[in-house]
Amino acid sequence: MTHYFLDSSALVKRYVIETGTAWVRSITTPRTGNSVIIAHITPVEIVSGTMRRKRDGSISARTAHAVRLLVDRHTSREYKVIGLSDLIVQRAENLLEQHVLRAYDAVQLASALESSYRLVAAGLSPLIFVAADHRLLAVATSEGLTTDDPNGHP
Repeated sequence: MTHYFLDSSALVKRYVIETGTAWVRSITTPRTGNSVIIAHITPVEIVSGTMRRKRDGSISARTAHAVRLLVDRHTSREYKVIGLSDLIVQRAENLLEQHVLRAYDAVQLASALESSYRLVAAGLSPLIFVAADHRLLAVATSEGLTTDDPNGHP
């Protein structure tokens, strides 16, 4: 089993067709046995982006509603959700002091780092951090995470 941490820029590709969608779907389908880990804020970010697309007319209201339902269903049934704890907030603040990141990206990365730490402490392999943001991937790599970019998997 492979452990993947998907930030919202990567996970949105499961729901909205764009470059990398086929690959994200291939690693997140339950039959693979992969573990999909997300931050507690990820569903909010995905719904936010989806509703923005609905408002600008790039997706229909029906599609936006379906995405929200699927995100909520998958979050409750398929993903391991890392809650926003004091430790993650502190780690995110530390990351913001050291790197040029947006606030939510720092929370995503702090959640991934904590998740990877827990996996290794349990004797499991570390996770693969997946994002479609080059700056975030560079920071994740500098923090010691193995990374992958879904945009590199057309």
